Amino acid sequence: MKQKQTAAVLSQREIAADIYDMWIGTSLAAEARPGQFLCIYPKDRSTLLPRPISICEADREKKALRIVYRIAGAGTREFSGYRQGDTVSILGNLGNGFPLEEGRGKKVFLMGGGIGIPPMLELAKRLEAEKQIILGYRNGELFLKEDLEKYGRVYAATEDGSAGTKGNVMDAVRENGLTAEVIYACGPMPMLRAIKAYAQEHHIRAYLSLEERMACGVGACLGCVAKTKEIDSHSHVHNARICTDGPVFEAREVEI
Repeated sequence: MKQKQTAAVLSQREIAADIYDMWIGTSLAAEARPGQFLCIYPKDRSTLLPRPISICEADREKKALRIVYRIAGAGTREFSGYRQGDTVSILGNLGNGFPLEEGRGKKVFLMGGGIGIPPMLELAKRLEAEKQIILGYRNGELFLKEDLEKYGRVYAATEDGSAGTKGNVMDAVRENGLTAEVIYACGPMPMLRAIKAYAQEHHIRAYLSLEERMACGVGACLGCVAKTKEIDSHSHVHNARICTDGPVFEAREVEI
């Protein structure tokens, strides 16, 4: 059940250019699922709307959630200035998360691109499967790669060719001759479209976490929608609300 809380910042550090790693003390950690997200409210009222940020990791014993985010505007720039002991207003846990049971005991791809990499960490920790973790970066700043290497074989791709495969995550799959029975992915839309096409071609079930700008984060505003095969019971059109019906969808359910 989602709750709005005032939480404490436990730590924060910059781990790549404009990429920040923050731990937040909150009871929401107890129920967090891989692929869910938080809405974080800026203190500056002129920014108006909360920012949706994926849950990177949950520590139930310490009652703490980890988020890793990129500075993308005024709100996230404000967050990057928070220090240990500061407070932050959050709403969570939001979204449906990745279906762990679909990949259990199977050979799987965990595919993250850019700021779609962070949710792969909690998924890698929780998923009982043969995990091949394929990560796409702009350059050689391979944030979270060492964290993810604890849970599976990691393959990196960089746009500038400075580390791993030159190109994107699909180039890394081809270069290394990788195969899978199930795919879990999060990243920019061109990456997800390529993964959907690959999954259809090879008859693989794929679960895609869609990145989208959100306003309310709770399904009321219809500001974040994806076209779907089925009619949405809320809007009665071929749309689904990414914040509540998603952000994770089976690839065949959505038109992207």
